[in-house]
Amino acid sequence: MEPREPADLVLSASWIVPVEPDGCVLEGHALAVRDGSIAALGPAAEVDTKFSPRERLHLDGQALVPGFVNAHTHAAMTLFRGLADDLPLETWLAEHIWPAEARFVDERFVRAGTRLAAAEMLSGGTTCFNDMYFFPDVAGEVAREAGIRAMLGLIVLEVPTAWARDPASYLSRGLEVHEAFRHDGLVNTAFAPHAPYTVGDEAFERIRDLSGQLDVPVHVHLHETAREVEDAMRETGERPFARLSRLGLVNPRLAAVHMTELLPDEIEALADQGASVVHCPESNLKLASGVCPAPRLAAAGVNMALGTDGAASNNDLDMLGEMRTAALLGKLGERDATASPAGQVLRMATLGGARSLGLGDRIGSLEPGKSADVVAIDLRGPDTQPVYHPVSQIVYAATRSHVREVWVAGRRVVRNGELETLDGAQAVREARVWQARIR
Repeated sequence: MEPREPADLVLSASWIVPVEPDGCVLEGHALAVRDGSIAALGPAAEVDTKFSPRERLHLDGQALVPGFVNAHTHAAMTLFRGLADDLPLETWLAEHIWPAEARFVDERFVRAGTRLAAAEMLSGGTTCFNDMYFFPDVAGEVAREAGIRAMLGLIVLEVPTAWARDPASYLSRGLEVHEAFRHDGLVNTAFAPHAPYTVGDEAFERIRDLSGQLDVPVHVHLHETAREVEDAMRETGERPFARLSRLGLVNPRLAAVHMTELLPDEIEALADQGASVVHCPESNLKLASGVCPAPRLAAAGVNMALGTDGAASNNDLDMLGEMRTAALLGKLGERDATASPAGQVLRMATLGGARSLGLGDRIGSLEPGKSADVVAIDLRGPDTQPVYHPVSQIVYAATRSHVREVWVAGRRVVRNGELETLDGAQAVREARVWQARIR
């Protein structure tokens, strides 16, 4: 008998949903974790025979899925949660959020807000978030401490803020952040020009060139509202998507967020150029911004990801809730009960998000060789029984309170529903201090 291979963990559950291949649900299987990666996935008896783990865990009545990828958020804006509700986007931004940011956002704000966001996201099974906010270096430090994977947005604007004064200084500081995290195992970077209405052509062209040279994604708000498109047409005679296409930014590195206003030829161009779209259904609903035609984009072959947006406009960072909303909204928008099926939406929240960030070869599915970013969802309760189809139950019935265990790169960050790497109570105390200041 051959000696068994060492492993850090052998993990089994009633169901394993690897996401890739599509539609696969495994019973009686286990995965082995070694050095932060998935060493094997197969029938439990075979994995047990092959590996001698330091820890063995069987989660009866639970489903293992890849960690969720929140493909668009502004993490530190948790400290603005509920500050200005029930307002249209333009009023919300210009009269409330931007003035509050000008007054309060600094390194301390970003540290406390990102820590609160990380606690919320990890507790809900999010193992990777794509951020767009000021002081990304601070957000990266918090992500390291929390053990959560992060894509730091190197934000660019034409206007001065506490982070930088003009596009050149935004890019200069952003490149410093990129260099600081270039070899980090959990933290990566993306260029994050805010939107076509806040960034000029010269800055976009520089971002295009740097993105190509460094092989770094570009993360941008695009076609968020009808008004954005109408204003651009009135002022320039060109739709924002057409402008980015003309500037050479519509390519496989582009993650276009919101995309509620799309023409058929724009959908075709997104698919042809290999760009990704990040669907943020709950934020768009709350701000009445519009509805992304996610089913049509997916049918055209566009890689679809899912994001919560910031907690100031959602008002949470709950990817399970976002999945349910995306599935229901897709059906209503198309007047088709078969649109946005549960498996497709779960894929958006995992592998689709990973691919939108250029991380599809590392995370987003439970496959040997990939990072062990794993979430266990408990389906034993009365609100998730009986279980005929685990994926449907996860998308339509489970909530973040059903998340019991979370691993990021093989490190257990949530144990039996409790945070292992963060002090959630301390994050809440810090948030209350900021609440008193902001109020």
